Amino acid sequence: MTIAIHLSGDAKAAVANQVPLLAADLVASGITGQDPALWGPAAEAEASKRLGWTEAVSVSRPLVAEVAALREEFLAQGIDHFVLAGMGGSSLAPEVITTTLGVELTILDSTSPDQIRAALDDRLATTVLIASSKSGGTLETDSQRRVYEAAFRAAGIDPASRIVIVTDPGSPLEALARESGYRVFLADPNVGGRYSALTAFGLVPSGLAGADIGELLDEAEAISLNLAEDGADNFGLILGAAIAGTTPLRDKTGIVADGTHIVGFADWAEQLIAESTGKEGKGLLPVVLDLDSPELTTKPADLQLVRLVDNAHQFHLREQHPGEVLISGSLGAMFLTWEYAVAVAGRLLGIDPFDQPDVESAKEAARGLLDSRPEPEAPAFVESGIEVRATPGSLVASGTLAGSVDALLAELPADGYLAVMAYVDRLSEARLAELRDLLAERAGRPVTFGWGPRFLHSTGQYHKGGPATGVFLQITADARDDLEIPGRPFTFGQLIQAQAAGDAAVLAEHGRPVLRLELTDASAGVESLFDALR
Repeated sequence: MTIAIHLSGDAKAAVANQVPLLAADLVASGITGQDPALWGPAAEAEASKRLGWTEAVSVSRPLVAEVAALREEFLAQGIDHFVLAGMGGSSLAPEVITTTLGVELTILDSTSPDQIRAALDDRLATTVLIASSKSGGTLETDSQRRVYEAAFRAAGIDPASRIVIVTDPGSPLEALARESGYRVFLADPNVGGRYSALTAFGLVPSGLAGADIGELLDEAEAISLNLAEDGADNFGLILGAAIAGTTPLRDKTGIVADGTHIVGFADWAEQLIAESTGKEGKGLLPVVLDLDSPELTTKPADLQLVRLVDNAHQFHLREQHPGEVLISGSLGAMFLTWEYAVAVAGRLLGIDPFDQPDVESAKEAARGLLDSRPEPEAPAFVESGIEVRATPGSLVASGTLAGSVDALLAELPADGYLAVMAYVDRLSEARLAELRDLLAERAGRPVTFGWGPRFLHSTGQYHKGGPATGVFLQITADARDDLEIPGRPFTFGQLIQAQAAGDAAVLAEHGRPVLRLELTDASAGVESLFDALR
């Protein structure tokens, strides 16, 4: 199985209107041929160094044997626990690959002290850390690597025998790795992070954990010819037109897994879509849904539903889900098809799908707060152990938690969305994700949910650069037991608080309403929060 797509409603009309034009303009063959002019003169410089993903299948082939050999070397030593320290494009694809294929890979994509400590479990003696960063300077990954280095040394283990680095050639991380004697895999520098699923960033951690990465490349290769041809049956052109070519534009893309064998694909697609398209006041907002989500019943007019199914050719699915895009396929084929589709969407929207101009703003704000360490802003009020702050101040005028949430929802425009951003340990406080459906039912509008700081490398770009229609609910928590970062003048607890405060400050500067809730006791605070929102 490669790819199957079924269309109806506005999506079908969009494909009928747009695909012939895209084919006549040789867009598919142009993407494959790495033509940087496809997205206009302003995008040409960036696009010229970001299209290497189109040849990732052939470039990545040598990795299959190299990764397999290293895995066997580790297993022969009794080392069989693999931990990935990475953010955004460095972690999302490996998470999907390993979860779908049923192999264990511990994903460390947080700065929550509790989540870091949970990863540093009693298996350290049989653990390998894979530190993965395209730039080589990702603060979260650097901090995670430092704590593992210290833990290995404290256990009498040489870090050089247990740390594997994935990075771009010439990055600071490569230099450090060479100096420290770490194993290094270099990725193609002409591929952006969110397009890196079929490069070393997606394949090395997955393959070390035991995934069949050769089969993944075979699946992608099987669809490659279709995606390169300028024809009406090109799945990349079809999907790109379906999500970005509707009239009027349905600029929210709801993605729901319904029978697909692929686990967590929507979370990977979320970054690809949001970070690629959310800029210059334009964009497609990806909304990750489940089968009970209110949006599947209310079906907002500006939401295009994409249903990930087992077989899009099944007649009963077509009858049950009118107006939706039904898509199915193998994992490797889905990765490559969606990459093409989002590049096509960028052309239809008139933006550069390869830059991310607003991602850095929250990072800079967080670094500034870490450097200056200002006193925390006093809460407007405290209720049930939850400290409440907001910008603008009118959101907290009621003096109650329920009233403040009501005030935030009242700020939602008719075409708006609510983003819930939880800077907490997503392992112990996983229940917070249930807030998404609860708030979507109340708001009657699409709601996104992101774990911080993970989402900063994903929907964080859309929040600042996309349409100014979002309102934001930020949830933070006091660390139960903070954790030092070796060689740094700040702790993990201070880092995650600075990331949350910096993100809120940048959103406020962009005129976005932000309600901030600090849980002074995480477990009790979660219960109080649900009580108030009900």
